Amino acid sequence: MATQKKSILTKFYIVAAFMTIFLLAVVVRVVHIQYVQGDKYKKLSTELTIKQDTIRANKGNVYAADGNLLATSMSKFTIRMDVVAVKSNTFEKNFVALSKELSTMFGKPTKYYQDRLRTAKKRKNRYLLIARNVGYNDYLKMKKFPIFNLGVYRGGFIAEHKTVRAHPIGKIAARTIGYDDFRGEAGIEGAFADFMQGENGLRWKQKIAKNQWKPISDVNEKEPIDGHDVITTIDVNIQDITHHALLRQLEYFEADHGCAVVMETATGEIKAISNLGRTSKGRYFEKRNYAVWESHEPGSTFKLASLMAALDDNVIDTSAVVDTGKGKIFIHNRKVEDSKRGGYGKISAARVFEVSSNVGIVKLIRKYYDDKPEKFIDKLEKYGFTKPIGFQIKGEGRPYVPNPKDKRWSKISLEWMSWGYGISVTPMQTLMFYNAVANNGVMVKPRFVKELRRQDKTERIFETEIVNNKIATDLTLKKLEKLWRTWLLKELQIIFILQIFQWQVKQVLLKSLYQDIKIRMVKQYLVIILISIMWHLLQVFFLRMNQNILV
Repeated sequence: MATQKKSILTKFYIVAAFMTIFLLAVVVRVVHIQYVQGDKYKKLSTELTIKQDTIRANKGNVYAADGNLLATSMSKFTIRMDVVAVKSNTFEKNFVALSKELSTMFGKPTKYYQDRLRTAKKRKNRYLLIARNVGYNDYLKMKKFPIFNLGVYRGGFIAEHKTVRAHPIGKIAARTIGYDDFRGEAGIEGAFADFMQGENGLRWKQKIAKNQWKPISDVNEKEPIDGHDVITTIDVNIQDITHHALLRQLEYFEADHGCAVVMETATGEIKAISNLGRTSKGRYFEKRNYAVWESHEPGSTFKLASLMAALDDNVIDTSAVVDTGKGKIFIHNRKVEDSKRGGYGKISAARVFEVSSNVGIVKLIRKYYDDKPEKFIDKLEKYGFTKPIGFQIKGEGRPYVPNPKDKRWSKISLEWMSWGYGISVTPMQTLMFYNAVANNGVMVKPRFVKELRRQDKTERIFETEIVNNKIATDLTLKKLEKLWRTWLLKELQIIFILQIFQWQVKQVLLKSLYQDIKIRMVKQYLVIILISIMWHLLQVFFLRMNQNILV
């Protein structure tokens, strides 16, 4: 009996010792956590229950010059439903009424929604898709629908918010307005992304339930600062006219793509710009910013620069006679041919420009610049053709003008350059050059943005930028003005120069554009429309001299 009692006491002491050791370990651990690791676990606890939340700043808007909204941020919601969260009796009593409301809002039959809701309830779907891209006003209406009005926990209403960029006037000028998103940066929004983003704010939130957080106080740690608004030079009315005038011509000629630009002569402000490309189904949309991006052979439109260079160097006058013969010559076994069969014979330099004689302009430039092509290249540099303009927006195409020092220079480079081939320039460079001639020789840089604003307060203004104070002498400009008046009078001020497969076919009147633009715009703007047919261009010129209508 004593032996048994002793065994029990031994076991008791062992258990007591283990409990004492365990208790001491717990006490030591608690003391260690409390005083040694206390800060660490306090921080961890805070991180699990309190978080710093980012308050997204409102991205700036893009406005037209007349105040019309071109691009803005809008709230969109994806609406889903946790059917499991809804009690069975509540569901059976109200799901038909909910289906009717959804049918009224989204246009699908009531039975469609009844079947979806019943199936989701049967399968215990906790994330049923109801609708995507729901606007803010419709979102507020849906919150009041039967069942949904019970909230997240009893009504299973789930609303996922996102902010998207919207264009109130549609896709008109979309490539110039641009974007700054997963696609990259393009147009005005891409160029001014840093200004438009603003500065995000911060606030503290506390966890109150699973995936549910609420602000700790009404005061934010840091208030968000909205981004700058961008005020463009675009005039919505002129933009609309330009877009549809271009679209009609593209559809008529079944062209691959084209662009139309309206620029204010004195300031360089772009009042309208349209870039349309053709899809495989024959429809047109803002595919690329061809006016800024596409570097191409300008063709006959370049003859003005060639003629102007020769006039300014005083090597010819508009009355100088050139023999175009039968309209065909060969230079180092390469043919240059006029569109008129049989040629124009002996004609003046002025007439060369009027009829757009390829042979005439080639002979004139070859005669006076063949032994000094560098002098001709220097003129083209002065006219802004040898380097990019340097726009406010990204994506400008690079021009190419051959130089006698280049390896690509050949025996026919000068001659081919004179009638617009063997070189590459963008439509905006051609526009800037013609605009300079119309602006008494003052070359101004095309400008898309007028100013940056924040909360209706102007923070930065973009002034007119002069690239060249005088691209030619007054005498040369007067000769060209006289030449233009004679030429444009015959063509009712507006002509088409249609180029197909690298040679000029004919000239036709652009009556529809004349009817659209009207005389009031003729006084203010120089318009260039460039339309690509297959791989080549349909080029339209609408010129304005000083402050007078060309009649």
